[in-house]
This record gives sequence, structure tokens and C-alpha cells, in this order.
Amino acid sequence: MSIRRKLEKMTGEGADQSQALDMLKSLGSMKINLSILTSTRIGMTVNNLRKSSNDEEMITVAKTLIKTWKKFVPENDTKKPVKEDTREREEKKAEKQSKSAHSSRPSFSGDEMRSRCRDLLLSGIKGAEMPEGIDDDKCEELATLLEDEINQLYKNNQMKYKNQVRSRVFNLRDKKNPMLRGNFLLGLISPAKLASMTSEEMASDDIKQQRQKFVKEGIDGSRLASVEGTKTDLLKCGKCGKRNCTYNQIQTRSADEPMTTFVLCNECGNRWKFC
Repeated sequence: MSIRRKLEKMTGEGADQSQALDMLKSLGSMKINLSILTSTRIGMTVNNLRKSSNDEEMITVAKTLIKTWKKFVPENDTKKPVKEDTREREEKKAEKQSKSAHSSRPSFSGDEMRSRCRDLLLSGIKGAEMPEGIDDDKCEELATLLEDEINQLYKNNQMKYKNQVRSRVFNLRDKKNPMLRGNFLLGLISPAKLASMTSEEMASDDIKQQRQKFVKEGIDGSRLASVEGTKTDLLKCGKCGKRNCTYNQIQTRSADEPMTTFVLCNECGNRWKFC
């Protein structure tokens, strides 16, 4: 009740909400049951705070609390408060419609580490520009599905699980690679697919072209080691003693001088020249 009274003072326009996030986090560590929710109506206060705040982290924490507390309310519970103003009735109606529209949305486990990872993924999925028809609820649903897929793949290896989450967040936030986030939001890339994609598969077209360029340069560089010329067994390598050589003759001096012969041992790679 003490926290509720303090939070209510922070829901007004221009109110100081600097301490609100800490209070919400403290609520998350408390043992809350249906009796407490009913007697204190703390859920209504947290929801009002969420609507009046512009802080993304505070909004995310508030939504997580509300979703967790909803699990305590029986589905067939038809009890209503004795006194309820018009605004509260409208809010409950909107929440009921939202719940009906997203009845297939998976519930989240409530595990603290997984919850933080899910919020990180959500921060990567959300952005200033959203495709038409994509709202915050859809982003939260995708973040939950993506986290669940990553957990299924790496639930026995916490380090790989965290690295996989960080990799998804980095690539989804990459402003040079907007196609990845856009395709994921539009359903062209499924949560299961994104959860298992490699860094190379998630990379932007520019990065892929750069990598291809580096590979080509490496191949070209390796080819330089193999000099095309005339093979002969008349020349003997002074290093390995084999007679498997290739030579080229190039005019390096004046025209009236003999050409210089460059020799490559095909066995050990030894090079030498003689005039």
C-alpha cells in the first residue's frame, strides 16, 4: 500500500518518476498473491504508471509485472469492484479485447535471467520506424517467441545462450542492416530461423560483399604462389634436391643481354634465378 500511494503520486502529468523504476523492481521481488492484488489494487496503479511514462525500461518492467500478476487471476473470475469509474471500465474493456486478440501469445517463464534477455531482444526488435500493422504487442510477442527458441537450442549451455542473445540484439540493432529486423517483423524470417542463424547469415549485403572480396583476395594471393611457366626436370632444386621445377624467362636487362630465368621448385616452393 505504501508503494502504491507513492506510485500514484508519480502518475500525474509532469510528476517526478525518478524513483518509480526502483519501486517497480522491488515489487518484482515481493511475494504477491491474488489476495494482495485484490486488496491493494496495485495492478491498476502500475498500469496507470505505464501509460503515463515515456521511459522504455520502466514501461517494459511494468508490463512484465502486469503479465505475471495476471496469472493469479482465475479465468472464470467474474468479480467486479463495487465502485468503478468510467475510465477504469474502458481500460478493462480494452485489456479484455487485447487479451482476446492475442490469446495464442505464449506466456513467459518469469525466470530473471531469461526475462532480462527477453527485454534485450525486445529493445533490438523495437525501433523508431515500424512496418505498417506492427505494434508494441507484436514486438513483445516476437521477443518472447525468439527468446524461447534460443532457450530451446541452448538451455543446457548458459554461455552459448547469452552469446546467442547478444548476437541477435547486435544484428537487429545494426542500422546498416535494416533488412534483418524488417524481415523478422514482417514474418519473412521466423523466430526459429533467426534463433539458429549464423553471423554470416544475419550480416547485411554490404558485409557479405566485403567478406566475399576478402575471400577472393585470399584466393588470388594464394594463386600468386603458383607461377605459370614451363615445367622441366633438367633443373635441380638446391634445397630439396628434386627435379620437379617450373621456369620463366624474362628480359630484365637491355635487349642485347640474355634473359633472366626464374625457377620455382614445385616440391618445396624454393625460388631462385640465374642468368
